[in-house]
Amino acid sequence: MSVLRILPIDTPTLGDRGYLVHDGSVAFVVDPQRDIDRILALADAEGVRITHVFETHIHNDYVTGGSALAGATGAAYHVNAEDPVTFERVAVRDGDEIAVGDTIRVRVLATPGHTFTHLSYALFEDDRPVGVFTGGSLLYGSVGRPDLLGPAHTGALVRHQYASARRLATELPDTAAVYPTHGFGSFCSATQSEASASTIATERLGNPALTRDEETFVAELLAGLDAWPAYYAHMAPANLVGPEEPDLSLPERADADQLRKRLAAGEWVVDLRNRVAFAAGHLAGTLNFGLDGSFATYLGWLIPWGTPVTLLGDTREQVAEAQRELVRIGIDRPAAYATGSPWQWVGDGEPAMLPRATFADLAQVRHHRRVVVLDVRRRLEWSDGHLDDAVHIPLHELLDRLDEVPDGEVWVHCAAGYRSSIGASILAAAGRRVVTVDDEYPAGAVA
Repeated sequence: MSVLRILPIDTPTLGDRGYLVHDGSVAFVVDPQRDIDRILALADAEGVRITHVFETHIHNDYVTGGSALAGATGAAYHVNAEDPVTFERVAVRDGDEIAVGDTIRVRVLATPGHTFTHLSYALFEDDRPVGVFTGGSLLYGSVGRPDLLGPAHTGALVRHQYASARRLATELPDTAAVYPTHGFGSFCSATQSEASASTIATERLGNPALTRDEETFVAELLAGLDAWPAYYAHMAPANLVGPEEPDLSLPERADADQLRKRLAAGEWVVDLRNRVAFAAGHLAGTLNFGLDGSFATYLGWLIPWGTPVTLLGDTREQVAEAQRELVRIGIDRPAAYATGSPWQWVGDGEPAMLPRATFADLAQVRHHRRVVVLDVRRRLEWSDGHLDDAVHIPLHELLDRLDEVPDGEVWVHCAAGYRSSIGASILAAAGRRVVTVDDEYPAGAVA
């Protein structure tokens, strides 16, 4: 009877997943995130000792916790021999096999495509193939993006990705479970799936890499790619040097006077509250990146890298959650924080407000007066349909294109309201008169 346990470690805000695998005694971890305390807590709760850590690739979308986890546990840290890392690791290559305890074996499979040195790890229990940890190779109904290393390499990587997916489907039985790292909302995935589990057999039926001919696969995949977060450029360099465990203690506390000084100095003061609370009252000049959405993804995408960040939240717990999100993308220490309410943050003044509206409100207003409609969705969303006479500036380009927003009152919209609040707060901080459309986009399709 099998005692093998495969436990996912989800990071839904980044759309990623790592794994803790154990036999009741010893364990290994695949693709750990930076905040390793939750992995150590899971291993402790399971009563197991982590002896091995496996990295499928040098990640582009988050800072790895592999080196820190190996250091904290004494585990062997397995990384592709071809990766030019500067830390101590156990170099592995295609075909290597690693024993974990008495019954578990892990076989290394070269699966380039997401990166040139990408590896997958096939899992065996008592010589029985159980599954494969595919990282950014074969995902649920998709594959990892082949374009993150730049356009010069995309053509080669997309064909490697096709071949790697087919290698996995050829060398593993239909019953083998598929355990990817990306594909749960990560921008590292070429497309998204609602699936939470899969097998090689399931992927044979529906994954384009296994159902299309190579030329069709290549054309369709490349046509569906859109922009990825700008902070990705900083992830691989950080991961090549073996990031240390982050400091998650709270930074210094800022009062109203300090907040004003930080804003005046051009620093980012970020309001973590949801967009409804932000609209009802906030410190003028602050930017709204709510913790109820893809907070780290969009903040990391927009912020000029290295800009000091101060966090404003209802509670210390909210600030701590934001810190945890930020260390995962390499923003290690906020400059300061404050909690409470906008009345405490503004000092002697009064909180600013941001009008909210629906698409129906927008349609009615446009019948009576001219307003600027700013669509901050991404390129492919705009291509699928957009409002007449709208100005299109994707959110991730807005800071660099503020002078392209026409004069007048600006009504900002996205697909559901989260990004429009970010965009509206940026425009308001720049002195523009703004309304945020907090509504589902289909409701405004005929506005």
